[in-house]
Amino acid sequence: MAIIECDDVSIRYITGDFKSIGLKEYVMRKLTNNFHVKEFWADRHVTFSLEQGDMLGIIGSNGAGKSTLLKAVTGIMVPTGGKVTTHGKIAALLELGSGFDANMTVRENTYLRGAMLGYTKDFLDAKYDEIIAFAELEDFQDYMFKQLSSGMKSRLAFSIACLVDPDILILDEVLSVGDGAFRKKSGDRMREILSRGKTGVLVSHSVGQIRELCNKVLWLDHGNQVAFSDDVELYCDAYEEFLATKKLPKSMDDVKALAKGHDQRMAAERKKRAEEETKRLQGVLEKGDSDEAIQAAARILAKNKPELLVEDYQDLLGS
Repeated sequence: MAIIECDDVSIRYITGDFKSIGLKEYVMRKLTNNFHVKEFWADRHVTFSLEQGDMLGIIGSNGAGKSTLLKAVTGIMVPTGGKVTTHGKIAALLELGSGFDANMTVRENTYLRGAMLGYTKDFLDAKYDEIIAFAELEDFQDYMFKQLSSGMKSRLAFSIACLVDPDILILDEVLSVGDGAFRKKSGDRMREILSRGKTGVLVSHSVGQIRELCNKVLWLDHGNQVAFSDDVELYCDAYEEFLATKKLPKSMDDVKALAKGHDQRMAAERKKRAEEETKRLQGVLEKGDSDEAIQAAARILAKNKPELLVEDYQDLLGS
């Protein structure tokens, strides 16, 4: 059974000029058929399904419809067309500041946010210390929420969402918060959740995170579905090349061509970096007559002519 299923989902925003013209002018324009509204389709005909244990990565440039789609999955928005079906308890981090009161303490906000996710006070009592420890906020429990940095707020939001053990976890650009150590811990936590058979959806501009954490990928562009696939590496390669070339694929051949172009571009960049490093080492070699120069020469040979090195050449490199 699918845990999350989107069937031909389309979401439309309607905008007009009522607020700018006032009630009287609005009535006059309606009477004269001079009031116009505009339609904007944030998503068009999006279809995918996720099974238990799947982690979906949604990719797409700004304005692709990623966050809007997440709001439909979580039930915040009702699709204009199509249907979204979910099975299980959902914990969503769409806007990191949502669900918190700036004038309440970290401790109070932890209980407030947990209650909004449907958990009892007894459950939160049992989980509280774990939540605070994971968020690394032991020394800030009695601070007002507004006194926290954006990174601290994000860590608390992520910790509450993860540690209350949801069936479905929805994340919108939240795994990039905090320092490198916390990002690693967040990624490890996501893998632990998925290993227990949970289902996740991640929106991220970090293609590396999508590659590392996701087994399925959904590519959106200006609200349109480009692809939904379990070949994460192929489509991430193609997407990164699209970002560089702005050539949107229209067929599988186009996708493969983009992915091949990405591989070639990465190989060229690696070669360029190697050449720059070689030049740097050559400069050290030309200037010096010390052990550093000898080590530089050994590195150059290791990169370009390793067959000329003796078996214990690593000793020259200081290893």
